[in-house]
Amino acid sequence: MLKILTHISRVFVGLLFIYSGFVKLVDPLGTMFKLEEYFSEAVLGLEFLTPYALVFAILLVVAETVLGIMLLVGYKPKFTVWSLFAITLIFLFLTWYSYTYNKVTDCGCFGDAIKITPKQTFYKNVIFIVLIGILIAGLKYIKAIPSLKIATITTYASVFVSLLITYYVLNHLPIIDFRAYSVGTNIAEGMKYQGDGEVPPIHDFTIDTDEGDLLEEMLGKDKAMLILINTVDKADEEGFSAVSKVAAEAKNKGYEIYILTADGMMYDEDELNNFKEKYNLPYIFGSCDGTAIKTVIRANPGIVTVKNGTIVGKWNWTDADDVEL
Repeated sequence: MLKILTHISRVFVGLLFIYSGFVKLVDPLGTMFKLEEYFSEAVLGLEFLTPYALVFAILLVVAETVLGIMLLVGYKPKFTVWSLFAITLIFLFLTWYSYTYNKVTDCGCFGDAIKITPKQTFYKNVIFIVLIGILIAGLKYIKAIPSLKIATITTYASVFVSLLITYYVLNHLPIIDFRAYSVGTNIAEGMKYQGDGEVPPIHDFTIDTDEGDLLEEMLGKDKAMLILINTVDKADEEGFSAVSKVAAEAKNKGYEIYILTADGMMYDEDELNNFKEKYNLPYIFGSCDGTAIKTVIRANPGIVTVKNGTIVGKWNWTDADDVEL
């Protein structure tokens, strides 16, 4: 009986960890933002860890994916099972804390692919602990499949591929966009309330200017380009030159250019004028919530093209030469 339960738990836990790891692997910055939220003073008060959030995020998403694969192929079962137990124990504490104190309403366990409440996530982790307990009890039944050599090669290959994917998405954009602002999304449709009490997927996106919120104006444009800057001091300096060039090309082709930032620079006229002149960005500036900007695009600065309210393209500034106009 234990042998059968061990194999069932092995497959279930392995596949779930691979899925959980992969949906975060394609967007490690999302995991970084979630860790920063947990490290904040309002939650765990571990602000000294915030500068290392990206490193922790990469280690976590790679570990989840690789450990899931290691469990399925049976590579180093004792190390694998106890590592899964340790990770799940940490998740169990975090989700219990979120659930009990209502601190983080979305734990990000499945990235942006599947949204579940802290309560649901907590009980999911309780089930995982039980299943991993079965794996610990049945360690002797976990053998390499189909052979130790193949299991070893598969494990090391998964580490390499995981790191390769992480490197790519950090320098470009997520391979799969699970967020509410994916290409093909109509922003106005995403802002509509469905009458079911749920907050619409797009609810905090604005283009606040001295003339008011220009979001509706932007949605009515045949051609619009958004240049999103979360915070200027954390943006890539080289990126401003790149977006300036593509913005000028877009302007010549009839695009209205909107530059959105979260750090309130637009409210200081001298600072704003100096920025526009320094980087040759003489366009409409507006402010937007920082979380919304980070949700729209995982780049600082990033480029989004919108036609008649529908997002038609998204690029990291590193791919500015590839922007389709």
